[in-house]
Amino acid sequence: MNGYMGKTLWVDLSKNKLTEEILDEKLCRDYIGGYGLGARILFSRMKKGIDPLGPENILGFVTGPFSGTPALGGSRYVVVGKSPLTGTWGDANSGGNFGPQLKFAGYDAVFFTGISAKPVYLLIDNGVAEIKNAASLWGKDCYETEDMLKNQLGRDTEVACIGPAGEKLSLISAVMTDKGRAAARSGLGAVMGSKRLKAIAVKGKMEIPLFDAAKVVELRKNYMTKLAGPSPLLKSVGTPVFTNFLAKLGDTPIKNWSGSCEADFPQVEKIYGNGFIERQQRKYGCYRCVIACGGHMKEGNGEYQYPSSHKPEYETIGMFGASCLNDNVESIIKVNHLCNSYGVDTISAGSCIAFTIECYENGLISQKDTDGIEMTWGNHKSIVAMTEKLVKREGFGGIIADGVKVASEKIGKGAEQYAMHMQGQEYGAHDPRFNYHYASSYRMDATPGRHTRAVGSSPPGSTPDFDHNAWSGRGEAQKMAISFQHVGDSVGCCMFVSDSYPNANVLVEFLNAITGWNFTLDDVFKTGERILDIRHCFNIREGLNPLKYKSPDRMIGKPPLKTGPTAGRTVDEETIDRELCEAMSWDVKTTKPSRQRLIELDMADIAKELYGAG
Repeated sequence: MNGYMGKTLWVDLSKNKLTEEILDEKLCRDYIGGYGLGARILFSRMKKGIDPLGPENILGFVTGPFSGTPALGGSRYVVVGKSPLTGTWGDANSGGNFGPQLKFAGYDAVFFTGISAKPVYLLIDNGVAEIKNAASLWGKDCYETEDMLKNQLGRDTEVACIGPAGEKLSLISAVMTDKGRAAARSGLGAVMGSKRLKAIAVKGKMEIPLFDAAKVVELRKNYMTKLAGPSPLLKSVGTPVFTNFLAKLGDTPIKNWSGSCEADFPQVEKIYGNGFIERQQRKYGCYRCVIACGGHMKEGNGEYQYPSSHKPEYETIGMFGASCLNDNVESIIKVNHLCNSYGVDTISAGSCIAFTIECYENGLISQKDTDGIEMTWGNHKSIVAMTEKLVKREGFGGIIADGVKVASEKIGKGAEQYAMHMQGQEYGAHDPRFNYHYASSYRMDATPGRHTRAVGSSPPGSTPDFDHNAWSGRGEAQKMAISFQHVGDSVGCCMFVSDSYPNANVLVEFLNAITGWNFTLDDVFKTGERILDIRHCFNIREGLNPLKYKSPDRMIGKPPLKTGPTAGRTVDEETIDRELCEAMSWDVKTTKPSRQRLIELDMADIAKELYGAG
């Protein structure tokens, strides 16, 4: 198949057994790759009700047809499985070089079942796979693990691994590559740890077959200078550039979502992108990226000591900075380094710190509980000290290492009012009171609380609607935007790049040149809807109904803020959710997709499983 290596590898860790399977082309046409392909495969092979940290959970590492090709943005891979954090479908997307290298090593995807009796890692070298002893790696942080494997196997090896947080089954642990690229959300690092799988090391020089290689290169040359949208800002500064104006617009969480820049954090400009650029050593880009929004920081030799490490992203700055009222740039670089080295999701970790501060400030916990650390707003020394305890799962850090939902249940005393999560997953750093579409995304996506779903935006080249008060009638537009992004994610394309395409047909042109499929834009929308539905049906089969997930009152403006650009706003969740359900052909009470629409999407077997024969 063009664009694919045509094989998946299945690793039974309980039996120490490796099996290759040929990848079906129709399955790829219908679900593309990434979490689309992963969700379809896991739905077929997993029973409902399994323990996410048990042997029956399948953990997958899946690429897409863009991954490793000259297509603009083709750097991504996705980790998939049932989430131990939310109990829902789980996936986590990451860039860097691991995804392309997995394909060069000969496979489109690797799936793990069972639990190993001892720590192991998987080595794939030019199509030859082997399960190796990882006793010497267990307990090492992610930087050490990557260095040890590259020193042993060669510098051309790419590594995806967990740190001590994943080994200790932190529910907010991540899978790390490139010492700072994170497949962070859904707690899938804990699934990796539960299987005693320390790492996957891949290397290879196998060629990805392309339908029209010359055309793919031509398209790349044509469009690489025509990227629009966020690309100029991302190219010059990276995602930290968004911190200042998004915070002032009311999109960034302030004071654990309870305040505004105007009233509580006027010093936000101290953590604007330039503060990080001043400390940047060099730029960094994922595989063949023309934007290269990342960066490596200079070593920290001042108040905070840290090695040269990845530049913090907007989400990290939002959660450890604005949400904690912390204006100290070096402390944010330090906590970002701690999370990357121990393998922890910075969004969830920052939310846990803000939660801890609010509990402390309101007398629910004391210094005796927090190991003597004074957890007050803006106290950057305390923020760093508690983050170190979190990543190591020490002292009070062990209370918050599984996220704010679990922590609030352990603390009690009404702590749940300060726990900002949806179904157990901490929110990304974007406020539904600023953009009402996020209220729907956070609740209705199969991975609750996620910040990267296509909400309130439109496919590239169309005109977005920025009137966030005018929701009515937007259900169909939201469906199109989400569907387009699901295909973009599943082909293995970076969202920043696909959002910068001059028009939506660019993705179609690349896809057809790579695969030879003759897709149309309508095919993309239908395929994206199919991907959306298979992930949602995974949760429906688990007996979950997102309409029953409860939003924290402050997240939807109950009561509304009194200051700032979102003052007076309350989110109409009922209307937003109903309109999306109607557009998706989901029942407005159960959210179950209609049998007829599933059949129209070529998902008759899914309809049969949900509805029975008939």
